Amino acid sequence: MIRAFALLVAAVTVLAGAGHAQAQGFFDMRDVMGGGPDFFQRGGGASPIPRTTVNFAGGYAPGTIYINTAERRLYLVLGNGQAIRYGIGVGRDGFRWSGTHRITAKKEWPSWTPPAQMLRRRPDLPRHMAGGPGNPLGARALYLGSTLYRIHGTNEPHTIGQSVSSGCIRMMNED
Repeated sequence: MIRAFALLVAAVTVLAGAGHAQAQGFFDMRDVMGGGPDFFQRGGGASPIPRTTVNFAGGYAPGTIYINTAERRLYLVLGNGQAIRYGIGVGRDGFRWSGTHRITAKKEWPSWTPPAQMLRRRPDLPRHMAGGPGNPLGARALYLGSTLYRIHGTNEPHTIGQSVSSGCIRMMNED
């Protein structure tokens, strides 16, 4: 069933407070759903908030990614009134956002270059990190438009369900 959704237009809706956001782009559903057969040998782990299939009435097309930051949940719309619900880590106070953006890139084991704003707050951070299990972007990243925000994996599974990031949406690497 998952393979049938490959290369759908994805819409990402981020709900933060009273506002919401939507982002769209092309992707292979397997990039959102999992990391391939050898993934767990590359840094996966158990989620403190397991994914589950739920009823979902929102009028969104299959392949839509709907994020509710207040709930700290991401929904991948399957259609027929259902979605897969994932626990996520969200931006801490002052770093939550909403808006509409297209998914413009997807990367496996992405490298990370902290933005200037983050380096001003945390000058101790490295200026660049190659992709890999120790990288804070985790196993996969979906880039949201021309923003600095991403939906990405994490090497800190204990942060799922928490408000801890600088605005990015964190998921378990295996998700």
